[in-house]
Amino acid sequence: MLIIPAENAINWKRPPWVTLGLIMACLLVFLFYQGDDSRKLEQAVEQYLAADLHELEAPAYEDYLQRQIQFQGEEGRVYELQQFQQLREENETFWLAINLMMDREFYQYLLQNRDVIWAPTERARWQEQRTAIEQQYIQKLSANQLGLVPADLSLYTLITYQFLHGGWGHIIGNLIFLFLLGFTVEKALGPGRYLIAYLVCGALSGLMFTAVSAGSYVPLVGASGSISGLMGMYVAIYGLQKIRFFYFLGVYFNYFRAPAIALLPVWVGKEIYDYWYAGATGIAYMAHAGGLIAGAGLVWLLGKSWLQVREEFFEPEEEEQDARFTTGYAQAMASLGRMEFDLARRQFEALREHYPERHILLEHLYQLAKLRPDLPEYRDRAKELMNDALSRRQPEQMIAIWQEYLGKGESYQPLSAQDHNRVLFTSLKQHDLKAAEKAFERLKSTGDDMLTTEACRLLVEEFEKRQMAPKARHYRQLLQAG
Repeated sequence: MLIIPAENAINWKRPPWVTLGLIMACLLVFLFYQGDDSRKLEQAVEQYLAADLHELEAPAYEDYLQRQIQFQGEEGRVYELQQFQQLREENETFWLAINLMMDREFYQYLLQNRDVIWAPTERARWQEQRTAIEQQYIQKLSANQLGLVPADLSLYTLITYQFLHGGWGHIIGNLIFLFLLGFTVEKALGPGRYLIAYLVCGALSGLMFTAVSAGSYVPLVGASGSISGLMGMYVAIYGLQKIRFFYFLGVYFNYFRAPAIALLPVWVGKEIYDYWYAGATGIAYMAHAGGLIAGAGLVWLLGKSWLQVREEFFEPEEEEQDARFTTGYAQAMASLGRMEFDLARRQFEALREHYPERHILLEHLYQLAKLRPDLPEYRDRAKELMNDALSRRQPEQMIAIWQEYLGKGESYQPLSAQDHNRVLFTSLKQHDLKAAEKAFERLKSTGDDMLTTEACRLLVEEFEKRQMAPKARHYRQLLQAG
């Protein structure tokens, strides 16, 4: 059964660049750095089989597994023993070699007990051949170089292991969850804090793995601990809010709503259960649980200071915003219908504060202001609407608003010289010479000599270009008189 939080939709206008970058980094490391592992392993197997090391190690491995089952109580090793015995019976030497070489705990067992296992001649041959294979190939595998090895812990491997993966199934599963959880947490925390929190969760997860498996030579690789940290941060951010979860069971899938925090004990319980009952691979589940607790703890402990969730994270999604706008707009229009103009104006202004991109709101405010052309509000709304028309590349509307204002409000609250000059430029671009001349007359009446002179020169050039000599002569005379 698969359960995934599905509360937020991604906003591609503001992409989650850090999440996408982490995904790309994991893919590049897997393809170009880890891609050479198969070649090294094949060469190691060839040299291992050529030296007949499997004949020396196979009996020792069976004895080693039986000891693990009998004295260590590792029941998960029973299946490994059965599989190994079947490989020996079928003479599958390649997979025998893989099993023997890649069991790092077994290799340490051989080093510690070689004097007991083999006679001096066999021991010398084993040590010479096996050491060469280890140094040339096994130790150079990505997991052994940059993976997290509890028995040989390095600070840098607490970070590097997060970008390594054990195969296509491993990396695809991790990257799907990284994307699903990452873009939401990145939106909540911001890119910089999100990246630091992600890496810290991975490091703390690695430390948990090291504490539980102290002395182990089995390397840990993968972003699972970091992604578990994202799950913890996700739960901590939403807290008791009810969110949508997507679940998949066999061929059936659906959504349900539940408090986000309910996922925390469920996830921790699952990881602890898997740790005790998942056999040899179960130990990594405690690292996942550590990452989950670390993620939730970071948000809860630092939520009021450095790791504060951004307020805009809780802004309603686009569909919810549309529903709220529709409701508010209907209320304002109802006020208009009842001729409650002051109430309608306040309602439209409130809507515009939250939805400044909705052009229709400015048009309504302009129409309401036009009811009192003697007040400065009408002039201000007219200028706003003119600028809005220009920004939306609708010059004809801008000129129409200007002309309407001239007839209704200019005598009460005159426009500035800059306003008339802008109309003149726009009219010339639209080849509306009549409006351009009218704008020039208004500009001239403001007494701004510098703008008037420049505008007059533009009109002379325009009429000469159109070979309208009388008009060009008229404005040239005005230019000379000025």
